[in-house]
Amino acid sequence: MRVRFGAGSVRLLDDEVQRLGLGSVLALSTPGQAQLARDVLAPLGERCAGVHAHARMHVPVEVAETARAEAARLGVDALVAVGGGSAIGLAKAVALTSGLPVLAVPTTYAGSEMTSVWGLTEGTVKRTGRDPAVLPVSVLYDPELTLALPVEVSVTSALNAMAHAVEALYAPDRNPIITLMAQEAIRSLVSALPDVVADPSGIEARATVLYGAWLAGACLGGTTMSLHHKLCHALGGVSALPHAPTHAVVLPHVMAFNLPALPALSRRLENLLGGGDPATDLWELSGLLGAPASLRELGMPHADLEPVVHEVLATPYANPREVTADGVRALLERAWSGAPPADLLRENG
Repeated sequence: MRVRFGAGSVRLLDDEVQRLGLGSVLALSTPGQAQLARDVLAPLGERCAGVHAHARMHVPVEVAETARAEAARLGVDALVAVGGGSAIGLAKAVALTSGLPVLAVPTTYAGSEMTSVWGLTEGTVKRTGRDPAVLPVSVLYDPELTLALPVEVSVTSALNAMAHAVEALYAPDRNPIITLMAQEAIRSLVSALPDVVADPSGIEARATVLYGAWLAGACLGGTTMSLHHKLCHALGGVSALPHAPTHAVVLPHVMAFNLPALPALSRRLENLLGGGDPATDLWELSGLLGAPASLRELGMPHADLEPVVHEVLATPYANPREVTADGVRALLERAWSGAPPADLLRENG
């Protein structure tokens, strides 16, 4: 993987395509970013075989199949994902079965471009896995491309990145370098996000958040995620909730659930998040930044809570604290209603 970082780096895309010896590429984006994708790939001239602007959240299997067919029809040598997690996720889904290399031009702070993790949603079930074939061969991080990102989307996208870093700090396969990267990611995001909200056109703050998102994405790619990511995948599959806002709502509650089992990490996060209880500090910061406060606000019916609990418990995964139906249910009830995070199991003995 090769990373180019800095204002104007998107203009290096043609260099990357030539360096890789690619004859033609297909751009993938959401419908709303089709014109941006055309603009980004315009310098490639005829080497851009087209723009497939049909990416959707959570990568439905039928959307992936259509994109695969289009790439095969055009006979392209590679895919260029322009956008956030939806576009990059679609490129990965195509690469998974076609073997086509992926170049990523992120416009959000999702971090998917730094991982070999893929996801596909069939019906209400979202499946994920890891495969080196989907890891982008080149990533161009250009903070100028994030200037058009609305403040509310910037906030939730960055909090999504924060979740990668937080879970990496207690991942069973973490290492000292991952720990340093995760801490630096959290520090960067917490320090720069208020500035992005205060002045969305400030390129320096945007660059700092993008830097934090890059580190957080690398943490996601290098470790095994736990309860938080399992919950968010289940919520996305069962209730079709928007990806980044769901992460923003859920993260403080998962921290309140897990951190009592991790006193040393809790103290470390206190220093990064404001000096008080880390879960409460993050929940309050999210509110000040204008992030959504509840799953109900995101459109989740209360009746979906039990199917999510079932999905979260269906397969085993590593977590620093035992995951039980009662614990997940209590956590979700609080996240659904918008109540402050709390360690309900400890409160109830």
